[in-house]
Amino acid sequence: MAVTIKDVARAANVSVASVSRALNGSGTVTEETRKLVLAAARSLRYIPHSGARSLSTSRTQTIGVVLPDLHGEFFSELIRGIDMAAHRRGLHLLVSSSHGDAGEAALAMRAMSGRVDGLIVMSPHVDAGFLADNLADSLPIVLLNTRATGHDCSALAVDNHGGAADMVQHLVEMGHRSIVMIAGPADNFESQERLRGFRETMARLLPGVPAFEPDVLRGDFGEESGYRAGQQLRALKRLPDAVFAANDMMAIGCLFALGEGGLVVPRDIALVGFDDVPTARFVAPPLTTVRVRITEMGSRALECLAFEIENPQGTKKTVQVVQTELVVRRSCGAHAQGGADNNIKE
Repeated sequence: MAVTIKDVARAANVSVASVSRALNGSGTVTEETRKLVLAAARSLRYIPHSGARSLSTSRTQTIGVVLPDLHGEFFSELIRGIDMAAHRRGLHLLVSSSHGDAGEAALAMRAMSGRVDGLIVMSPHVDAGFLADNLADSLPIVLLNTRATGHDCSALAVDNHGGAADMVQHLVEMGHRSIVMIAGPADNFESQERLRGFRETMARLLPGVPAFEPDVLRGDFGEESGYRAGQQLRALKRLPDAVFAANDMMAIGCLFALGEGGLVVPRDIALVGFDDVPTARFVAPPLTTVRVRITEMGSRALECLAFEIENPQGTKKTVQVVQTELVVRRSCGAHAQGGADNNIKE
């Protein structure tokens, strides 16, 4: 026979309600009672029934996370941040990938509805209509790096435009004039904002200077697409001064392709990225990049969602902008030139 909450109450000589409050971490029981209940539960090897608990508290203690992909260091670091914050709160995660597809994003969100207390969603397909079609209005949601206007939910968004502008300015200050960008997917909001920052800043800082042809190569945020872009670059009759990859994984793929062709970074061409994934500092040469505090962003998203779950009435929806930092390493040639700047150097 399975041990029940009544068995624990009998062993601890307290009421069933006291056992429930003690096991749920309620502050309405004394420390002495809590210790008695926990000792009795351990002795009897009692495991609380999650279904029964959710019925009594209207909570599942589970958070849903829908991401466009689960592969790669960016998503690994993001999930790590969400998981760390969830663990501190005694919450569990249900994670799904939409594989960059609107239909799969909708299926994942609908499948999680009713099983989770709230959702963290990153998807290029999310807008107010998409949310209204696929989720109940009562379910708390926090959006990540998503273009969603007119929605009634909180959001965290990286300053992709500002980060790209800072990197272009750094490259121009280094003396680079012909700069090529390896952009991300055309339908991706982050990719669009980084490309916009690149083009607007190039036009502002180098008025009258013709753009390098081609000034943009298209990738998909994966290493392989960066590798293909590197192959295209090394086949050109004339190299640009610098390459700005819209994320570090494409930069790393490009670095490998350039090396295969006998080109040396930064002697022959400067190379920079975006995100500052852990590997960026360990490639040769270490990668100059735009730092996004990815793990911290995941933790902030979870904390924001947990607050809204615990305070359902009158919670003000917020849009938080996650600032970026320029991290200067050797791949842009700054250390070789000995140039001074006020940005982070590693």
